[in-house]
Amino acid sequence: MLRRWVAVGVLVLVALLYYRPLKAYVDARHEQSQRAAAVQKLRDEKAKLERQLGSSTSLATLAREARALGYVRPGEHLFIVKGINQWRQRERRSLSPHGH
Repeated sequence: MLRRWVAVGVLVLVALLYYRPLKAYVDARHEQSQRAAAVQKLRDEKAKLERQLGSSTSLATLAREARALGYVRPGEHLFIVKGINQWRQRERRSLSPHGH
């Protein structure tokens, strides 16, 4: 009977000694998988930003964006034309056979 209790005591002691290292290992594996997922997400975001940067630094893109902001090239003059829609309507009316 005493041997049985000693064996149970030894098993409990071994279980207690292995519990903390096993828990630490499981926690570390979980944290490592979370960090790996975060790293992959950051890599994807970096690749996306690099593609955007590559497309935004082309000369054609920069020129188009500058024109949209109202910039002109040296020697050019900026003209702002208003009333284009009304002009188009008058032109259509004057060109239609029923417009006279």
